[in-house]
Amino acid sequence: MENQYLHEVAITCIIIKDGAYLITRRSPNKKRFPGKWTVPGGKLETDDYIHLKKDTEFYWYNVLEQVLKREVKEEVGLEIKNIEYVTSLATMHEDKAPSLVISCVADWAGGDVRLQEEETDQFAWVSLEESKQYELLDGIYDELAMVEEMRSGKKRAEWERK
Repeated sequence: MENQYLHEVAITCIIIKDGAYLITRRSPNKKRFPGKWTVPGGKLETDDYIHLKKDTEFYWYNVLEQVLKREVKEEVGLEIKNIEYVTSLATMHEDKAPSLVISCVADWAGGDVRLQEEETDQFAWVSLEESKQYELLDGIYDELAMVEEMRSGKKRAEWERK
């Protein structure tokens, strides 16, 4: 790898509405993980902040939160609020591109699901138990279980296989 510091950065969102979690099925045309069920999200692009006024002399703040709100709106048509960090993961894709993914949870704040069809082709609102019936991307069930524990008042723990 030429640059050890250069990663694709993505952020994902477990959206909760009336106690259910939104999962979506990746389009069969997607290069990575086609047809697998996951949660909405997308990649951070420099255009997400570079043209904005900086919040301080040197920095843009809330960049990931803004990207997540934009991606959720584009991908599934929903508004979200109360964004909280869940966990992070890294992977090296088959094409040797390294990715860092930040996983968050947020409450539904409005809107009806409208899928961006080039990204996703189906959706479901599910309980943790119901999510087991879907072919989830590896690790997503464990993230849902983490959120379930967080929301029941347990202190947030690090990711582990459930």
